[in-house]
Amino acid sequence: MPSLPSTIYPVGAYNLHGLVWLNDANIGKPYALCVDAYQGHLLKIDPFSESATVTNNYTASDFRDATGLAIAGETLWIAKDNGIYYCDMVDYELQPFMELPNRVDGIAVSEGGVYVSSREVGKIFVFGRATRTLLRIMDAPGAGFEALTLLGEELWVSDRVEETVYRLNAKTGEVLQRGLTPFPNATGLGFLGNDLYVVYSGDENYIRESPNDLDEPFSVAAREKVFIHQLKFNQYQEEKLNYTLTTGYKVEMIYLEELSTEDPTSVYNLTWRVAYPTDTFRQKLLAIEPIGIPFEEEIVDGQKVAAFKLGNLKPEEARMFGWKATLELYGIKYELKENEVEYVPELSPEMQKLYLVDDDGLSMDNPIIQAAAQEAVGEETNILRKMRLIRDYVYDKLSYRVTPYIASPEEVIVRGTGSCGEYVGLLLALARLNGIACRTVGRYKCPHEGELMLNIPLHQYYNHVWIEFYIPSIGWLPMESNPDDTGERPYPTRWFMGLPWYHVEIGKGIFFETIQPQPYSIGELALNHVRFKILEEL
Repeated sequence: MPSLPSTIYPVGAYNLHGLVWLNDANIGKPYALCVDAYQGHLLKIDPFSESATVTNNYTASDFRDATGLAIAGETLWIAKDNGIYYCDMVDYELQPFMELPNRVDGIAVSEGGVYVSSREVGKIFVFGRATRTLLRIMDAPGAGFEALTLLGEELWVSDRVEETVYRLNAKTGEVLQRGLTPFPNATGLGFLGNDLYVVYSGDENYIRESPNDLDEPFSVAAREKVFIHQLKFNQYQEEKLNYTLTTGYKVEMIYLEELSTEDPTSVYNLTWRVAYPTDTFRQKLLAIEPIGIPFEEEIVDGQKVAAFKLGNLKPEEARMFGWKATLELYGIKYELKENEVEYVPELSPEMQKLYLVDDDGLSMDNPIIQAAAQEAVGEETNILRKMRLIRDYVYDKLSYRVTPYIASPEEVIVRGTGSCGEYVGLLLALARLNGIACRTVGRYKCPHEGELMLNIPLHQYYNHVWIEFYIPSIGWLPMESNPDDTGERPYPTRWFMGLPWYHVEIGKGIFFETIQPQPYSIGELALNHVRFKILEEL
């Protein structure tokens, strides 16, 4: 049998939920079963042809709004509204199993138990299949809609808001492992053998043409985006750090500077430095080559930097220069429990000098910022909980807004809005005042709305920054600046100690780009061009 494609686009699907893999005995090939919550269709999906066949021809209306799907033996189960239902797989006539006071989302069924998730109360309930009594309640691992599936003694959960798949002990609910999904809007998951597949259902924007509208012939509209994708899910350990890498991509990135100035002037003995992409657990620099003119490789604080020796430039002199890098990028999620860092060593004097100081206009001596640093953590002493409290405090105080320049943290906190760089400034100030070493990391995100468009130029118009915080004896851990600020608690933790595959890490604690000598700013001399290509899925 040929191997399955990594991505499957079912024809005629609107809003798929749940995923069960079965084998077609007649042809000896597997097929997927999902429920379309919009039409109520129980779809038998051929992964090779992507054709979808409606199996519940006469009961589709009963299946509408179903959000969970499971099969145990010859019985099919669904979760819908606040009820659990089952039926045989011949006539698909739904029978009520139980009604609950809260809306339920996902469902998984074992020989003896029925598991259902409810984001309304943030719990996973387990009922006896024969007795219909409540056996136990477990905390939901994430903050959003959660789909469920069972594999042996493990309960696997995909969380739509968290963009995360969790592996749980099915009896205790203990989180054993978690990994980021490469795409948003996960609504189902299921195993084909040992291979894990995830269903994604959401919307995408596109340019709609309206030939009869002469004033506005084009407009932005939304359409369904539904697909099934295999999630690679591998766990690793490096010294005291455990982490999971999920599906990765080979990516080409170009960073190019074009000399352009409104006030032509001569510049003498100019050297222009641009940092390389960094090698990390989730990112590997496979190759880098110059564009326009050659560069010399230099080392700055242990990191590689491309130095372009431009020399003397005349007014209106035309130049373009930069690099093209080929990268492997994976999603990463670190596993670290709060009780593992209840007691950590003191930060070394060298680290204190580097990462507990106000070295970038952080306003750490400002009374407003000092009061905020105390208010954020209260009496908490655990370093991991302190970092979560600081993050949540900043999210409570700010909402995201693009700004033309980076304001000081006290201005930002009074204003109540900030860009990613302003979130970073406030996070750094509050963390450092609480004795947590932090540094800025960035610099770009590969455009991922067209994530499956291989070998097509993708342009990124904004740079991006986030932070890393340091735990003595453990190491540096990433934390996003603003994207987890969803506007209301509980805030997701998808990118707390985690990064999605499309982040490109360039420069850790060093400047991404510098010029020498310094009488001019980079923005006065040039404009940049940033381009990506997704070359292949790894």
